[in-house]
Amino acid sequence: MTERSVAARGLPEGLRSFLRTETGSTSVLLAATVTGLVWANLPFGNSYETFWHTQLAVWLGDHGFSLDLREWVNDGLMALFFFVIGLEISRELKVGRLRDRRLVAVPIVAALGGMLVPALVYTAVNAGGPGAGGWGIPMASDTAFVLGLLAVLGTRCPEQLRVFLLTLSVVDDVVAILVVAVFYTAGLSVPALLAALALIALIMLLRRLRIWRASVYAVLGAGVWAAMLESGVHPTLAGVLLGILVAVYGPSETRLLEAGEIVQALSRAPSAELERQATRTVQRTVSINERLQLRLHPWTSHVIVPIFALANAGVVLNAENLRAAAGSPVTHGIIAGLVLGKFAGIALGTWIPLRLNLGDLPGGLVWGQVLGGAAVSGIGFTVSLFITDLAFSGDAALQTQAKIGIIAGSLLAAVCGWAIFRAAWDRGAVCAPPGAVAVPEAELVPPPPVTARDHVLGPADAPVTLIEYGDFECPYCGRAEEAIRRVRERYGDGLRFVFRHFPLREVHPHAVSAAIVAEAAADQGLFWEMHDVLFANQLALTDVDLTAYAERLGVNAWADLDRHRARVNADRDGGERGGVGGTPTFFVNGKRHEGPHDVAGLSAAIDAAL
Repeated sequence: MTERSVAARGLPEGLRSFLRTETGSTSVLLAATVTGLVWANLPFGNSYETFWHTQLAVWLGDHGFSLDLREWVNDGLMALFFFVIGLEISRELKVGRLRDRRLVAVPIVAALGGMLVPALVYTAVNAGGPGAGGWGIPMASDTAFVLGLLAVLGTRCPEQLRVFLLTLSVVDDVVAILVVAVFYTAGLSVPALLAALALIALIMLLRRLRIWRASVYAVLGAGVWAAMLESGVHPTLAGVLLGILVAVYGPSETRLLEAGEIVQALSRAPSAELERQATRTVQRTVSINERLQLRLHPWTSHVIVPIFALANAGVVLNAENLRAAAGSPVTHGIIAGLVLGKFAGIALGTWIPLRLNLGDLPGGLVWGQVLGGAAVSGIGFTVSLFITDLAFSGDAALQTQAKIGIIAGSLLAAVCGWAIFRAAWDRGAVCAPPGAVAVPEAELVPPPPVTARDHVLGPADAPVTLIEYGDFECPYCGRAEEAIRRVRERYGDGLRFVFRHFPLREVHPHAVSAAIVAEAAADQGLFWEMHDVLFANQLALTDVDLTAYAERLGVNAWADLDRHRARVNADRDGGERGGVGGTPTFFVNGKRHEGPHDVAGLSAAIDAAL
């Protein structure tokens, strides 16, 4: 528990919130899916279709439209779901992980491979047949189900894999939306489309004029949705566009200081006017994008998507339908696309940019974990059902066969992913470079003796010296920090702790730069201050971030670069001679520690040395 809680502090709050909500909604989504299946297969199962085909009309004078309940869910409520996706895309592009090219290059290519290959697999099975138009069904993954399964897998799935797959899912959502907009649009009404574009232009104008009345935007947004519905373009695209248009920005020190001053004034002399000013000022410290996500994301994940599943997952699983699905190329194509296509596409899309050195995997990931994540990404549900409704809107039989394929393929993908994680998870919880080769025991040498150039905490005459070879971007090193702190408190002056650099440049794109900045801080006697800052911000170690941390401590991050790089390389060379192949690696009085990296494991090794 301690290891997991320490690792979680390295994630940005917005990302932690997104992960918690998506993972927590899995049980609700699963319950809604099962309920829909049971309802459709009860003796009075006709009530399922009868209920969802109930008409609901909205009229204003001579103008209006009528939709059945399922269409209100799919075209109306799901527009709000896609609005939240638009918010998330906008945030990630402007202030999130999608700003860092090397960090997102791999998940972007992996996402594209994970959508292109399933579509090709499906097309190969259904080319020229009546179901050929369903090629988009196996393309998208269901984020909630994927993250929920990863939560069940627990320690076999590191936090970095969840972040990797979440970044992948953002790209997945963007491409899926484009596919729906371009390839699954019915007859186009140009006047209605122009009306939608005019309303979007008006929203952009109001933003430029800094008019922030929520009611105005709500009315205009409803107008965009209605115009999209009339235009023939699927109205969920309106949700995405409106979400992307919502203002997003990072925290501003000026806004924070202003808010703090007004709150202090309110505490000294409370008044209605100051309360009003304080409320507005505090709200402005966080962008409307993030505030809307906080409010809407739980509703879309826990209410709207489960209602969508309830309305669309109900398929009659009688002998006739199962027999038809067993011989249907639509069912076969979807299963093959989700199970084989997703796995092959993501694996290949991960390997290519790594091979071409276009990007890097997030810290700590090994191929067994990546392949397990590729397999579970074959769980396609929400968007797959959504595209099924569009692709086979006029053929109930093909819809049934497609839904059976989605359910069967998603279950198989989950089982395959679980099996891969069981067989290939990282047993030692150690980050290791790809292709790392263990040094033969006979060739190992003790770590270099502690000298004045080392980074040391504790007295020189302490009876026990604990040396850590670490990497500032390694999640397992981050988890070990709390154990090291508690061990140092327990043994006091009886323990000397030494930190040495072992950046895994092959898997951690920012590890070397972080180590260099730590050495720059050491020149001014601030190594341990920088050490703590870097481990507290393991997912924000770009050059821009590192420069900001250094400026905060009054350090020139990139001064004397060659000398600092040589110092870092010397640490790593010494570690490699001692058999270090991953991080963290500990030595107790020169003897390598092979036990766990928690308080009990380290304490046992120190007690034995004493």
